[in-house]
Amino acid sequence: MSTQDRLPETNADADAVPHDATAGDVPTELDLRGLNCPMPVLRTAKALRPLIFGARISVLASDPLARIDIPHFCREHGHVLEECDTTGEALRFVIRKGMGPETGS
Repeated sequence: MSTQDRLPETNADADAVPHDATAGDVPTELDLRGLNCPMPVLRTAKALRPLIFGARISVLASDPLARIDIPHFCREHGHVLEECDTTGEALRFVIRKGMGPETGS
């Protein structure tokens, strides 16, 4: 098996998020379990970058600080946190990409 044929060792590859996701799509799942602060937020930001406005991603994280960090990241960067719950031993966030931080009035 060549190096190109091998699957990644973890599911935490943010590059797996499709670049052509549309606003109504079922959220793409980003598995960040096992990563510690600040990696869940950094990988989430990287996954959101190429997506269009309104696209959704579902993020799984096991780091307890993600419960604080990811909602804060969403508020600061203009994304909508649609869901935040616990699934087994992981935290699950559903994020809708926003247009960016509000510029104020």
